[in-house]
Amino acid sequence: MDRGVRGEAAVAGVAAGAATLGVAEVLAAMLSRTGGTDGTPSPVLAVAGAFVDLTPPWLKDLAVSLFGTADKLVLLIGMGLVLTVLCAVIGVLASRTRTVGMVSFALVAVVGLTAVLSRPGASWWDAVPTIAGALVGLIVLARLLPGRSPNQDQVQPDPRATWPQEIPGEHSRRHVLIESGSITVLGVLAIAGGRMLATASDAVRAAREALVVPRVARPVTVPAGAEQGVPGQTAYVTANDGFYRIDTALTVPQVNPDGWRLRVHGMVEREVEIDLAQLLEQSLVEALVTLTCVSNEVGGDLAGNAVWTGWPVRELLAQAGPLPGADMVLSTSVDGWTAGTPLEVLTDDRNALLALGMNGDPLPPEHGFPVRLVVPGLYGYVSATKWVTELKVTRFADDVGYWTPRGWAERGPIKTAARIDVPRRSAIDAGATVIAGVAWAQHRGIQAVEVRIDDGDWQKATLAAEPSVDSWRQWMLPWDAPRGDHSLTVRAVDGQGERQTDQLAAPAPDGASGWHTVNVRVE
Repeated sequence: MDRGVRGEAAVAGVAAGAATLGVAEVLAAMLSRTGGTDGTPSPVLAVAGAFVDLTPPWLKDLAVSLFGTADKLVLLIGMGLVLTVLCAVIGVLASRTRTVGMVSFALVAVVGLTAVLSRPGASWWDAVPTIAGALVGLIVLARLLPGRSPNQDQVQPDPRATWPQEIPGEHSRRHVLIESGSITVLGVLAIAGGRMLATASDAVRAAREALVVPRVARPVTVPAGAEQGVPGQTAYVTANDGFYRIDTALTVPQVNPDGWRLRVHGMVEREVEIDLAQLLEQSLVEALVTLTCVSNEVGGDLAGNAVWTGWPVRELLAQAGPLPGADMVLSTSVDGWTAGTPLEVLTDDRNALLALGMNGDPLPPEHGFPVRLVVPGLYGYVSATKWVTELKVTRFADDVGYWTPRGWAERGPIKTAARIDVPRRSAIDAGATVIAGVAWAQHRGIQAVEVRIDDGDWQKATLAAEPSVDSWRQWMLPWDAPRGDHSLTVRAVDGQGERQTDQLAAPAPDGASGWHTVNVRVE
């Protein structure tokens, strides 16, 4: 097979793949918007979701450390590149042996179909977009596969002709390449349009804009003393659009609050179900709570502090009446993600909330609109369920959350941590400056922060006010920086007098530990 025919076949394979996904994504979006499914009819999102489910902890940590909150975008781009190469290879294979190529294309579609049917809430209706897309793709591949006339090599141009001549087959090749390119472009546009159609929910947007977070009897007031005002230091309250987002949802679930329900069941005296209107009628409270991702590295930024408005979970659980022997609550998101939270932390006096407000506004869709869980003192993977729809009172011996069988610890109490925010530049000017940052030990508070410069003695930093033991605390230390290379290290002491450990540990399986160190050159 000559190089031109191989290229033509590869382009045909890519066009067939684009057509398949374009048709599938548009149909999946239509199915989702009509409310015809609780599953994931999109083969792209289903395969990506299955990949995330099978990701071992070390690979998840690597992805978060390399790409941060862009990890999902990187995954989708990587999938696109792999699929493009795979379809090109299938196209070349099909041009050699058509039956083998067609079967290979169908097998790739079966992988997508299997992923779709394996997602939480899946039904046979979810299979329709993938099947329809695969049939269109097979038709496109069969139509565009390059053919070769048996007499093509025997036909030569007339040397006496004075006008441009086309060799037989060349016009057909150009036609096929143009048709393949056009189908590929249309397929890519259909994929993008399908994703936009699936995520653009006018009803959800309008409902969120109409929702007014109720005023509470005792609103949170952040005192001026909680902010030290050091340039570059992390703000005490994190803006909603700057709050970190780490979850397994490839696209943000669009939950219409009019149809939202929260069901409490399992080991309870009585099942309870509430809707948003009933939740808004409760005695809501505000709470300052810092959330932290278990994937956060030492000195990392996967932490944020906000004023959350919601109803204490303990009051809802009291209505249900947990039975003796229960020790865990398995919370479930609308997309099937689960977290196993110790029952005692949801029933003690801490501000564990069914939150519907964030910094005075309704929850952003990215952070769980209309309702999510906020639990002080636990990493998010065992507590911070967004788009929550179900609370099952159960036992750790009987149920597990999403990440536990994937190698993460059963319970995830947050470890004491301190971070240097400034200086973060590798070079600073000599003279008077300041070392500053934040420290946290949610639900224990921060009693002290200590800083060591090079191999010197530990010095106590000045602490900002502490409005809540459930949120982080700012700290600062003036420094007359001499010229040269210097190492700055910080550690914290929690409210119970326990000093932060110096033992380095990776995020898996129960959170990173160790002192944060920054190296700077003073010039």
